[in-house]
Amino acid sequence: MKTIIQLDQLDLTFTQELWSKIVDFVPVLLKGIGFIILAWLVIKIVTYVLAKLLKFSKIDTLTTKLNEAELFGKSDFTVVPSKIILKFIKYLLILIFTVIASEMLGLTMVSEGISSFIAYLPVLISALLIFVCGVYLASLVKKAIVDTFKSLELSGANLVSNIVFYAIVVVVTITALDQAGIETKMITDNLTLILGSVLISFTIAFGLGARDVVTRLLFGFYSRRNFQIGQHIKTKSLEGVIQEIDNICITIKTSDGIVVLPIKKFVDQKVEIIK
Repeated sequence: MKTIIQLDQLDLTFTQELWSKIVDFVPVLLKGIGFIILAWLVIKIVTYVLAKLLKFSKIDTLTTKLNEAELFGKSDFTVVPSKIILKFIKYLLILIFTVIASEMLGLTMVSEGISSFIAYLPVLISALLIFVCGVYLASLVKKAIVDTFKSLELSGANLVSNIVFYAIVVVVTITALDQAGIETKMITDNLTLILGSVLISFTIAFGLGARDVVTRLLFGFYSRRNFQIGQHIKTKSLEGVIQEIDNICITIKTSDGIVVLPIKKFVDQKVEIIK
């Protein structure tokens, strides 16, 4: 026996519900597509205008100063402020439009998560600024130490300058992490012990070895104060004209040639200034 199913006996409830959902979703889809196009246009316009303003402000001239400071050593890495600002604004706008789109679609968890991240950005940016400014300051101090050692003709400029540089960088890094809301108590406690031990060892070693350095500095100061380049002098063993004076030695031109005397030996003997 054949069973004939009439069309009006079919259960079309599922089909009707599916069609109803499709019809209801079409306006949302069109609205979403329109919103994406609008967001894309706004981002393009804002970044274009901002790029022109940054170019007019010549902010990229800071690149030369940052690279001269050698924040990243001798590497080829360069910092371009305009590109960093443009990328930051671009992705910030993307996050903002994502929050708006999530609210429109009823995705409250997504919008709340992104909103929390956006609210955290000022704290993160301030921490990054502290780190960058601190590293820049450390590089200036490092350069100043190297120049000072060279002017005084002392050795160990690279060692001392690097120790000071990395000490400042460590302090700045901890400060930046603390600003970013990261717990740094354990790091601080351990570093305090390590730095304390290193500084005590360095102080003892420097104190024992600095006597000769200080002596040479005093001899050099005494020689420059009492003798001048071009003076004709006479000692027990030689006679000639002073050509050069530094913290280590003194150069004298005699009738037999050039004589280089240790500054200590020169100062310890009787010197007669002829003219």
